[in-house]
Amino acid sequence: MMDEQETYAGGGDPFPIRSLRKENLGDQVYDQVKGMILRGEIPPGRRIIENELADSMGISRTPVREALHKLQAEGFLNPLPKGGYVVRGLTVSEVEETFDIRSILESFAAHLAAIRYSEEELIPLEEKIEEFQRALDRGTLRELTRINTDFHELLYALSRSPRLIKMINDLRAEIFLLRKVMLNSMDMARLSNKDHREMVKAIRKREAKKVESLVREHILRGKKFVLSEIRKGNPSVTQYLFGEKELGEST
Repeated sequence: MMDEQETYAGGGDPFPIRSLRKENLGDQVYDQVKGMILRGEIPPGRRIIENELADSMGISRTPVREALHKLQAEGFLNPLPKGGYVVRGLTVSEVEETFDIRSILESFAAHLAAIRYSEEELIPLEEKIEEFQRALDRGTLRELTRINTDFHELLYALSRSPRLIKMINDLRAEIFLLRKVMLNSMDMARLSNKDHREMVKAIRKREAKKVESLVREHILRGKKFVLSEIRKGNPSVTQYLFGEKELGEST
């Protein structure tokens, strides 16, 4: 395992940057910065300056530029007019819209999956359900978002629809942030895995309309939970999603 060292970027609070290997620097920078954003260590509204991040990591600007461009393309960063980037937060309307779009796209992907899957392709889905359950039983909530994301991506793939998968993946940054909020609740995590079991059962029986309905209900339940946490003013949720902005402020 690589040793961890504290470095600074943008003149703000220290970012916990791990030491880097010499090969594939751009990928390593991308993985580290993305991980810090998703863990909330770099909050929404934080400015990231390319040359300062490069200096703090002791590397050239080229791999940093490559990583930041990729993070911008995936929706994690917004460019600033005078240079640099800012970590993108969400607004309440974007939260609502993301869930609504997901409920349409992902339920259709599940519908297609029930029609187009082959039997052996359900095995990885079942393995992810069991992996998720083991993490639940251990109480290691931090693992759940990754496992849940793996499950949903395997499910999308069964649709055999590259254009549909691309449309879903265009929301990957927002989906991951919202999924992390939901799965920080043990009750929501248990319900999520229960839903996944029901989805796989319906797919196996080729019950396309049933699985479409299950996925839509699954996503809209998540929407209801996240909006409830926002309205209650849960500080861990609002800081993670919105940073220093007021809840109604646009990005």
